[in-house]
Amino acid sequence: MEATGRTALYVYSVLFILTVSTTTEVSSDFIHIPSLVHHGIEGKPLLLSVETRFPLADAEIQGTWSHTRPSGSRTTLVTFTKQATITDMMYRNNLRFEKPNVSLTIKKLGQDDEGDYHLSLNIEFHNKTGLVIKEERTVHVTVDVPVSTPVIEKNPSYAVVEDKANVTLTCSVERGTRVVFQWLRDNILLGPSDRFHFSRGKATLLISPVRKEDKGTYHCVASNPVSPGRHSRSVELNVYYGPYNLEVNSGQGLRTGEVFTINPGELAFFECQADSNPPNSYVWISKSSNSTHVITEGPRLEVLSYRLAQAEEYLCRAFNNVTQKQDEAQFTLVVASLGTGKEKHTQEGSSVFPLAAITVCSLFIIGCMLLVFLRRTCHPKRVLMSIYNRPLSEQKKPHRSVGHEDATEDFGIYEFVSIPGKMESAQVSCRSLARLESVQDMHTTIYDVIRHDPETPSHSLLE
Repeated sequence: MEATGRTALYVYSVLFILTVSTTTEVSSDFIHIPSLVHHGIEGKPLLLSVETRFPLADAEIQGTWSHTRPSGSRTTLVTFTKQATITDMMYRNNLRFEKPNVSLTIKKLGQDDEGDYHLSLNIEFHNKTGLVIKEERTVHVTVDVPVSTPVIEKNPSYAVVEDKANVTLTCSVERGTRVVFQWLRDNILLGPSDRFHFSRGKATLLISPVRKEDKGTYHCVASNPVSPGRHSRSVELNVYYGPYNLEVNSGQGLRTGEVFTINPGELAFFECQADSNPPNSYVWISKSSNSTHVITEGPRLEVLSYRLAQAEEYLCRAFNNVTQKQDEAQFTLVVASLGTGKEKHTQEGSSVFPLAAITVCSLFIIGCMLLVFLRRTCHPKRVLMSIYNRPLSEQKKPHRSVGHEDATEDFGIYEFVSIPGKMESAQVSCRSLARLESVQDMHTTIYDVIRHDPETPSHSLLE
């Protein structure tokens, strides 16, 4: 039976070669393969799909599917015509030829199934006898194992000191082929640099030397053509560094550069801060008369200003016990009366203009009120008109005594008018006086005649 199958395969191969030797025409219009690259999963089926773009009932077809391994060896898997199909006996349990569209299905992928699958197809239409159209396509197939969850290993496993140590991070998986790794620190993708060195495939990351900015959370991502990125658990890298950016601050007084000024009798607090891991130890030192002495330890200093003479220099020293590094910050404390200098300056700048405007407006209103009041109580025109309207005989009298019988009618405000050019006349007519309002160059003096009633004699005195 096996000999008969081999003989039939040989006969079909000879016929195929003879057909090819006849007149052929190469075309790319009659078949279509949707994907020329397939990433298969080991143990799963894979369909090498082919779409025919001509009616099979109007043509005769003849072709083969062959497999070329990565090593270069080539094997004919299937030889077929429209009427019959012959599959190599070595692969017939794992292959299925799909009629009528000449597709090929690999039932269960293995590592040996990787390589290039080549389809060669001859087409002869019934109405074009003797004309054979040749179609060829090659499909590349890879077989991969899905990636398992990656695991990170850090060496050394403990915290390291910056600029004095190197760290190696290794990412590995239990399963997976053609795995590609990526590294992230605090969810930011890392790439090669002067201190970051990756192995081939990026399974290993070497940080040399370690710096402060390398501190953070690391994790790796593993992937291959058949697996999306799988994330490992995070690993913390602790780096000892510092102190950096040492500074002294205070909420009291006035600061100018490295000089703090506080009021006499004021209690001042100073804070010494620096970036460091682990936290620094702090020492406060007083510098006076070319001598220094330690005041206290800790990040906080309390100073009573009445204990100071005028000015004194202080120094804060920060020391990291692990990195064996230290830093210092020096400042001068001056005791002087600040008063409310800053407040006065602020008020001057913010309220001088509103106060000036209010003052001007108030003066203007008061002036207007006084003018109206004076105009209503002391109007010279009304006084003059009340006098000049009297009979002429009364106007000619030079004086009136307080005891005159008509004196009670003469109390009030009088205005004596001096008119230039009129002094030679002994009498002034009422008509001319009535026109005084139109005279612009006259001089006036106002007198207020106050009424005084003599007391009525008592009955006893009359007797």
